[in-house]
Parts: sequence; structure tokens; C-alpha cells
Amino acid sequence: MSRNEIPIDGLKIGSGHKPLVVAEISGNHNGDLQRALSIVDMVAESGAGAVKLQTYTADTLTINATQPHFKISSEHPLWGGSTLHDLYSVAFTPWEWHEKIFARAREHGLIPFSSPFDDTAVDLLEDLDAPLYKIASLEIGDLALLRRVARTNKPIILSNGAATLADLDLAVQTIRAEGNDKIVVLACTSSYPASPAESNLRSIPIIRDALDVHVGLSDHTLGIGAAIAAVAFGAAVIEKHVTLSRADGGVDSDFSLEPAELGALARESETAWLALGEPTLRPTASESESLRLRRSLYIVEDVRAGDVISPRNVRSIRPAGGLEPLFLPVVMGRTFSKDCSRGTPLSWSQF
Repeated sequence: MSRNEIPIDGLKIGSGHKPLVVAEISGNHNGDLQRALSIVDMVAESGAGAVKLQTYTADTLTINATQPHFKISSEHPLWGGSTLHDLYSVAFTPWEWHEKIFARAREHGLIPFSSPFDDTAVDLLEDLDAPLYKIASLEIGDLALLRRVARTNKPIILSNGAATLADLDLAVQTIRAEGNDKIVVLACTSSYPASPAESNLRSIPIIRDALDVHVGLSDHTLGIGAAIAAVAFGAAVIEKHVTLSRADGGVDSDFSLEPAELGALARESETAWLALGEPTLRPTASESESLRLRRSLYIVEDVRAGDVISPRNVRSIRPAGGLEPLFLPVVMGRTFSKDCSRGTPLSWSQF
């Protein structure tokens, strides 16, 4: 089986561990290194486990062109009408910032990593000893990039936005062909913001079982509801975009989490994971007191030998200790064989 837990910088990804919450900075630094570092500080305070960048320039990702196919559709709610080059020129994280951001993250005990978009980005991230890599949704078909990243022999997280199961299978097989089986696939809806109705969280266990990989969610919906729900379907990694304040603006701010929301995600995703427990329908260890307080049959008034058991002197009440309530019809009408005081649990020896 390939789904052994994946160790990363002292943390582990797998069903036996709380979900790894990944905070994506993306372009929400708004072109300010100090803001980027402040976001890292905020992520550390939130309780999330990792912080992620995207490593590209406008020119490594596209070309400066204005033909219609190089423009985002005008009806797009956030970036409509922008050329790809203009958008990426605003959203990219300068490469000279990476070392400082990685260092700040490591000071806090966070896992720093990034999505590379070409070989030069991988070179930079290798120089920074990135402990894992993320392949963005729209790069899942770039097999040369997948091979290059796979050869680092570091864990790889894939997003499946806008991809089919066949696309995913090809990507996973390409990585495995390089001898790398440390793979996590994130269910993802590649729209910004995404509708919860299109999250299709039920696909998460299907991806897990079909490809024999760890799974998670890259979530672009508003809030944390979809992300928390994903834990119930087996998500071992949850990725959300983050910002200091949506009011500050930024290319991804509209669907990014603010500090209090990220803190809630870190807490509640662990709670959801703990709540999964085991598929059992027996009382738990912590329910011993509740078991003691379950109903049973008690003598509710003083009786003497020879008295007849009736609803007046025997009832089903709390706590436990007497015969189970299911025996109430069986004992009605029988005769007490000894004197008993009020508050005595009913037993077979008394009649």
C-alpha cells in the first residue's frame, strides 16, 4: 500500500494524524515584504501547520500578450478583463523574498513550501531546502514539471481543479514512475470564489481509493464550512488562502480567511478529526457515569413480604442497579418474598 504516513519536518500526513492546515499567501502580500512576513506571523499564531507561496514570474508563467485568449473572461467576478501577464505581474511573490519568508516560517516552527511553475522555480526552492512541493491545478498536465519535482524525492501535493480522474491518474503515474510515492491529492474547485455546491466533497474518498493516495481539500469557498466537512471524508491536508484583512484588498482577498477564521479552522479541523473516532456502537470509556445513571426497576415505596408488585410500588426510574426496564411486564403481579425499603433496586431474589 502507498498510503503510509508521510513525514514532513517533524509532522506527519495520514489518517492517524490531525489534518495539516496549509495557509496560502499567494498575492495577498500586496507587493509588501513586511506584510508577507506579518501574514507568516499570523499563520503561526493561528495554529496552522504550514505556509505556502507560489514561485513564478509573469514571464515564466505566460507571455505579455493581449489577444483574447490571453485575457481572463470579462464576466470573472474578481479578475475579469485582465490579461494573464498583468494579473501575474501583480500577484507574484518576488523571488528574493522567498528566503526571508521561509526563514520566518521556520522560526515559528511552520513548514514553508511553494508551488513551482518551471525548472528555475524548482532550482530556487531546492536552494532553500523546501521540504515538499505543491503542483497547482492548472499545471497538472505539465508532465515535464511533474517529473522534475518528483526527482527531488520530496512529498508532492497535487490539486485536481478542472481535472478529470484520467488527468489525475496520469499525473500520479508520472510521479510514481520517477520512484516517488509520497503523494497527496487535493480535491479542488478551480473557481474564485468557489460555490460550496460545486465542492463535491464526496469525491475525496473516491480519489483516495482509486489512486491509492493521501487526500485533502484545496478550498476556495468562503468561510470554513466546506473545509471542516472535508475532514469527515478523509481529508489529511486542508489548504486555504489567507490574508490579514479582506478590507485591505488584494488579488485573492475576497475568498481568503482572516486571522480569526484561520484560527477557527485550525481548531475545528482537529476537533472534526478527533470526532471521527472508530466505527463502533458500544459505550465509550467516558460514558461509564451515564451507564450508571440509566433507568432500571426500583422499589419506590416500602413493601412487606406478601405484597403484590404493582405500578404503585415498582417503577422504571434512574439510576441503574435494578432489573432492566424490559422486565417490567414480567414482574408485575408477582409477590414480594421479603420486606424491602423504598429506593431498593429490584432483583429476582426479592419475589
